[in-house]
Amino acid sequence: MSKSKAFTLIELLVVIAIIALLMAILMPTLQRVNKQAKAVACQSVLHQWAVIYEMYTGQNDGFFWSGDYSRDGWEQYCWTEPLRSFYNNDEKVRLCPMATKFREEGALDPFAAWGPVQQTGQQRGSYGMNNWLCNPAPEVEFIHSREATKDNWRNAYVEQAANIPMLLDCAYVESKPYDFDTPPDYDGDISTYGVSSLQIKRFCLNRHEAHINGAFLDSSVRKIGLKELWTFKWHRSFNTHGTWTRAGGAQPGDWPDWMSLFKDY
Repeated sequence: MSKSKAFTLIELLVVIAIIALLMAILMPTLQRVNKQAKAVACQSVLHQWAVIYEMYTGQNDGFFWSGDYSRDGWEQYCWTEPLRSFYNNDEKVRLCPMATKFREEGALDPFAAWGPVQQTGQQRGSYGMNNWLCNPAPEVEFIHSREATKDNWRNAYVEQAANIPMLLDCAYVESKPYDFDTPPDYDGDISTYGVSSLQIKRFCLNRHEAHINGAFLDSSVRKIGLKELWTFKWHRSFNTHGTWTRAGGAQPGDWPDWMSLFKDY
């Protein structure tokens, strides 16, 4: 009679060890591929927003909404309201695939989504508007008593459109950066509303491997290096060669430790 064959305990342990080794080798690669796929999906969503912005401005002679709550209420203050009908109020379109969980659910920055926010009709999301893109009435000199409307980009038909951010990965629904804004002290350090010298922190999120994604006023979409944020023309008076740029003399050692090795711009 033939003798039946079976794995010995040692052979089983060897097979298990090989599988564990292969998993240890493959997991980082799979995680990296997953992150890359989400980054591509994020850019795809932002392309949709670029089309939506074109549709809105095309129907309004190129102009943006007022951005002035005191005059027009929430419906003309924040991007989610005037654009609501263009995207059918679909929450998924307001969410970066890397930040679909909300802070109220335990998510942590830079991967947390914001909301619900009163300014947005209690809507939620993880993209934010460059709120220097708005068109207040001529007699309105300041919004929030501090933001000079003379610096606003009022319509989409301007020069330098490719260097003017529009909608980006963000820790809040909107932000108004200044060239003197300081970088986050740590990864996930975001500003509180009303602190004008800290609002660029809302965009400076390590959400896509030292980058975020963003749509620009010319409807282009691309990834953005975190230090590159200080080189964009956020508003008309923004100094693109300011303290935190290579042209302005910034050195790697000037940045917080977590950003010091990121690419300089």
